[in-house]
This record gives sequence, structure tokens and C-alpha cells, in this order.
Amino acid sequence: MLKTRQQVRDSFAASGQSITAWAKSKGFTPNTVIAILADDEKNPRYKCLRGEAHNIAVALGIKEGVISRPTHVPAFTMTAAA
Repeated sequence: MLKTRQQVRDSFAASGQSITAWAKSKGFTPNTVIAILADDEKNPRYKCLRGEAHNIAVALGIKEGVISRPTHVPAFTMTAAA
């Protein structure tokens, strides 16, 4: 069963876990997760059709689908310049 954005926000509030901590643990950009959850339910700016937004929506349970990359791999990695 899919969740609404409000249900996901309520779940974060009930568990005491921050959205930012969840996003980082899954390898997502925190600002994108926050923007998706703050978006309008009926007319969202983020359609979550592809890429990171799609993966986030599926991981949050607000959209059915398959995550197109493993969630345990960080989205961004820092490398030292040689």
C-alpha cells in the first residue's frame, strides 16, 4: 500500500529519525528528499518519474517501482586529487 507524503513525514516524526539522516544512510541527496516530502500531493512539482527522484519515491513508499541503483551505495563520493 502506497503512503502519502504526509504519512511519511508523520512516520519520521514518530520514529525520531531525521529526514536528512535517512537520506544520507540511503545514499540520497537530503535536499531532494525534503523537497519531495514537502511537495504538493495533488499537483507535485517533483513528478518522480526517473533518476534520483524516482528512487527516493520508491524507497519512501510513495510510489511503486524498482530502485534503479543499490541504496547502500552513496550517491556522491569524494576522491582526492592526485
